Amino acid sequence: MAKTKRNIEIIGVPVDLGAGRRGVDMGPSAIRIADLEARLEQLGHKVTDAGDLDVMIPETQKVGEGKLRYKAPILATCTELCQKVEEALDRGRTPLVLGGDHSIAIGSVAGSSGHFARQGEHIGLIWFDAHGDANTTDTTPSGNIHGMALAVVLGVGDPDLVNVGGRSPKVLPRNTALIGIRDLDPGERDTLKKSGVTVYTMRDELAGVWQRSTASKEQLVSKLEDWCRRAEHSGIVPLQEFSKRLRSYA
Repeated sequence: MAKTKRNIEIIGVPVDLGAGRRGVDMGPSAIRIADLEARLEQLGHKVTDAGDLDVMIPETQKVGEGKLRYKAPILATCTELCQKVEEALDRGRTPLVLGGDHSIAIGSVAGSSGHFARQGEHIGLIWFDAHGDANTTDTTPSGNIHGMALAVVLGVGDPDLVNVGGRSPKVLPRNTALIGIRDLDPGERDTLKKSGVTVYTMRDELAGVWQRSTASKEQLVSKLEDWCRRAEHSGIVPLQEFSKRLRSYA
């Protein structure tokens, strides 16, 4: 089967206003430095880099009142991103959005939804994440909007965010699947259950590995335990923490 060659438009969104920690705003630069454009071209794609959106940094913005931290600048960024994504699709390009925290999904999904809605079509959404990002102003423990992005595109949450792009919901629950989930807040569980989206947890993924592997379960467990032992003695904290979580799924 011939590989599809695409006309890709890169859009950087260096925003960390929606997260609880600083740093993810460096994502677009880091991915570009890793030769993203050259690697895509090696695969036969045509690539246009549209640069970055002009995003304000937290130090120059007001947090705002209530449980929506930095709502105003995030709303402005997502509205602009929605327009950029829709314009790229209108030109026959595939938008590749580089973030940034997950609040940007409000804008990117809104732009995609708007483009295809004008053609009488619905989009589908595959959400790869350890977290559900399905909190609302009523359930959020932090007020960070990156933890509300999925709920917003499903039409649940703050009206201003929900209506970015003029459409709500931006994607239908029956066309939405979450993959790799391992950590949900109680309120997120209720939102996802009521919405009707499909959820695959990390436990589901590991079960799939057992089923698809040609090795015996004993061999797989032995290899997994060996990796966990090496990770736990590595002195690398993220690997040690991941090993502990991995053991809990077994």
